[in-house]
Amino acid sequence: MTIYNKQLSEFKRDFFAGATTGILVSSCLGSIAAMLILINGHTAIDMIQLGLVVVACMWYNASVLAQLKARFVFNSLIVSIVLSISFILIKLL
Repeated sequence: MTIYNKQLSEFKRDFFAGATTGILVSSCLGSIAAMLILINGHTAIDMIQLGLVVVACMWYNASVLAQLKARFVFNSLIVSIVLSISFILIKLL
């Protein structure tokens, strides 16, 4: 069993706890990424990066609130976290 499948089955088993924790993690990482993006300036490229981070985090939050299928919510969480961490690393390096 792959790590993805194992984590997905655990997420499905305890959906509300995972979704709540995911909202906290996604929102915190998204706000850190947004802060680092805005520290560097306010150019058009920075605003596009900020928009991508905000859309990814809000996409996850909306999928939880809409109570979509657990697989879709879990995939949205992964996209949100990966995108936020990518921009954090890009801005720090």
